[in-house]
Amino acid sequence: MTEPSCDLLALTADLVGQLSVSFEEGPLVDRLADELRALPHLTTTRIGDNLVARTSLGRSQRLILAGHTDTVPVNGNGQARVEGDRLWGVGSADMKGGLAVFLDLARTVAEPAVDVTYVFYAREEVAQEHSGLAEILAQRPELLEGDCAVLGEPTSAAIEAGCQGAMRLEVTLAGLRAHTARPWMGRNAVHRLAPILASLAAYEARQPEIDGCRYRESLQAVSVEGGVAGNVVPDSARLRIHHRYAPDRSGEEAEAFVRQLLAPHLDDGDTVTVVDHSPACPPSLTHPLLARLVTDNRLAVGAKLGWTDVARFAQLGIPATNFGPGDAEVAHTAGEYLDRVDLERCHRALLGLLTAAGR
Repeated sequence: MTEPSCDLLALTADLVGQLSVSFEEGPLVDRLADELRALPHLTTTRIGDNLVARTSLGRSQRLILAGHTDTVPVNGNGQARVEGDRLWGVGSADMKGGLAVFLDLARTVAEPAVDVTYVFYAREEVAQEHSGLAEILAQRPELLEGDCAVLGEPTSAAIEAGCQGAMRLEVTLAGLRAHTARPWMGRNAVHRLAPILASLAAYEARQPEIDGCRYRESLQAVSVEGGVAGNVVPDSARLRIHHRYAPDRSGEEAEAFVRQLLAPHLDDGDTVTVVDHSPACPPSLTHPLLARLVTDNRLAVGAKLGWTDVARFAQLGIPATNFGPGDAEVAHTAGEYLDRVDLERCHRALLGLLTAAGR
């Protein structure tokens, strides 16, 4: 077999039509579970709203194909719309196109040349404490054992290697309340944000190159809160910062960099707290299966500028990369879309890997 068993764009449209915003993946997972459990060549396990389907053929290598079932909230794009060879709708690029490719492979490749584990997991688009992949690891870690992994994140059918770390920090600045008619009797905590915001705005992104992949860091203020009443000098202000850092730094080094930038603007009573952290992952394409995926299909290789669960697999000692249909630049936007050509390129490349690897 050299072609998909169905119209992949129509299958993706069907999956887009089944809304699955984070924490609401259940109905989509029900549908996937029904399909996968009907396939005799797979053993399917459901853990909460996560599915793991595995072949058990005794092959010398096991490849993991993993993708998340959730999407960001609907933004006027909850209905799938197909025009020609383009599909619009929430999650079309991120990442129901990847799910459609994996689902078709699971249906049709009953005797792959390598054993395959298909992982459909929940709650990737929210804080890491809610991750469905972490839920699987906590309850049935053996289900995620493998030699290497491909994440179906949107990469425009190219390889996006590794990923950046993602760190959220909360800065709380202290002040002193006073009546706004007598502001000199207080200290305005909101005004104290000004030099910090100026420093963040002036930040020049590092762009390190690692194994031929150029990463671009970011440091952004994403939320500001403060003030108690219209006639009161605020005694507290809170700033949330999001930092994406390249995989040539550890989480500790990234945190130290942000704290150093903030230090000149902090006084006693101010606090800086890391509230969420997902570690970075360097490029990892030396595993024979991943190298073959690149060379056999002459795939372009670049850096993943966001964070993905390749980092979680790396922590397990499993080399992983990002490869999926869809443009990451339109993901999470109201105009999110997916083109047929990406779907078919990804399907062709992964089908070739499943049927030729090891032979």
